Amino acid sequence: MIKRWLFASLALLLAACTSVPGIGATATPRRTVVRLPMGYVANVQFAPFYVALDRGYFSAEGIDLQFDYKYETDGMALVGAGQIPFAVVSGEQVVLARAQGLPVRYVAQWFKKYPIAVITLQKSGIQTPQDLKGKRIGLPGYFGATYVGWRAFLQANHMTERDVQQQEIGFTQVAALQSGKVDAVVGYTNNEPIVLAQNGYPVKVFAVSDYVNMVSNGLVTNEKTIQQNPELVRGMVRALLKGIADTIKDPAAAMQISTRYVQGLKANDATQKQVLAKTIEAMQDGTPGESTQVAWNNTQNTLFTMGQIKQKMDVSSFYTNEFLP
Repeated sequence: MIKRWLFASLALLLAACTSVPGIGATATPRRTVVRLPMGYVANVQFAPFYVALDRGYFSAEGIDLQFDYKYETDGMALVGAGQIPFAVVSGEQVVLARAQGLPVRYVAQWFKKYPIAVITLQKSGIQTPQDLKGKRIGLPGYFGATYVGWRAFLQANHMTERDVQQQEIGFTQVAALQSGKVDAVVGYTNNEPIVLAQNGYPVKVFAVSDYVNMVSNGLVTNEKTIQQNPELVRGMVRALLKGIADTIKDPAAAMQISTRYVQGLKANDATQKQVLAKTIEAMQDGTPGESTQVAWNNTQNTLFTMGQIKQKMDVSSFYTNEFLP
């Protein structure tokens, strides 16, 4: 299903882009305008990008950055078509795009830990992954990072979908768990657990990253940009990594800066502070920006087992670390 959506997005966006001049990066003698698809809505989790823009790190690289919030499959399709140079996407989308023949490449890992988790209430008595057998599991749907993460979690714990009772519940994980509709849900480490706890429902969280190393959110470009403008790629990566480092070092400042980019966000919002804290946790592991062959292998193996790709590819085609400082 993921693959079909990606293909459809590519077809539609290619048709649209042929009639829109000047889309993407517009080179000038000194400045480059980059429209960056972010894959969500404006949110404090994007603090590293806001910090890097606010503190002039992108500008110092000759980049005028513009945020463009849209589905990550749409951003990937545009990058793959060569219509824009960059997008923020999750690692599994890179593998799916390469399987469709799109010349995309991942150049900097933003989230170092896959942010998907299986979440249950403490009172459920579920203490280990094996305790999930026979239980009702709520999934947003059979697509996207939550489903890929769920399948990777099952595989890492020697289980299959037949071992549980799956239900498609949309993005209603919090309500479904609070009401007892399901015994556990699949969601994001920096979202549902925070909301549930604040609603008075202590949770038990099984983070996928504790069981299998997968490639998560990061910066993707295309072969055309790498070949024709490697310094632009290097500048984007350098600015992003500075924003990540500053956010980790001073979350309070990052929170304050984010209020200028996220409508309605308050610097003293307790819930959003926790979202940022959990996001920072996901950004801290190993060398900044670096993705590994092991993680890419795990990501590809999961998609292959799911039937989302028909054959395995050379993992070196998915990524490069050559643009890291």
